Amino acid sequence: MSLRINDIAPDFTVDSTEGKISLHAWIGNSYAILFSHPKDFTPVCTTEFGAVAQLAGEFAKRNTKVIGVSVDSVEEHKKWKLDIEKFAGTTANFPIIDDQSLTVAKLYDMLPADAYLPDGRTPAHSATVRTVFIIGPDKKVRLMMTYPMSVGRNFAEILRALDAVQATDGAPFATPANWVPGQDVIVSLAVSTDDAKTRFGDVNVVLPYLRTVKAPK
Repeated sequence: MSLRINDIAPDFTVDSTEGKISLHAWIGNSYAILFSHPKDFTPVCTTEFGAVAQLAGEFAKRNTKVIGVSVDSVEEHKKWKLDIEKFAGTTANFPIIDDQSLTVAKLYDMLPADAYLPDGRTPAHSATVRTVFIIGPDKKVRLMMTYPMSVGRNFAEILRALDAVQATDGAPFATPANWVPGQDVIVSLAVSTDDAKTRFGDVNVVLPYLRTVKAPK
């Protein structure tokens, strides 16, 4: 069965560069982002994990933990971290999961059930392990993005998406195209215009079904 938005993120206990981790316990009351990669020592992935390292402060401001997955061993991850830190110019202080068994890749529907790792494999054997998952404190999957091998992830968009998830979490709002923090949000169709005025102040009725308000702080 495919993993879908609002499913409970599958829990797992795995080895990582920071010891054994159980996902749900590790997330605690935070948001979490799981970044997956098909193999260590690959060029695009090195730049991506470097970007994650550089954005540590941004994730912390958003009460968000980050964790990496790569289909190699902890020993290889620790060696790869040296390259990541050299590229990023800063420490990579987030765990990277040992997923040699493909346990996480299969739990998160990133590989077919019969996937295997042949001797001498290349990144192409696990190319689909190029997905970002945003997970809420309630352990539900809030967002998924999957990238091909040739396209580096846009971390400005990942942060923007995280901001949008948090801005609408538990609130009767959605965000419009290209929304960034500070811009107006869309009122849910489940809320009447009169109710929206009472609750949120001025309502801009663009169309009967498209009404915007200032994003509550």
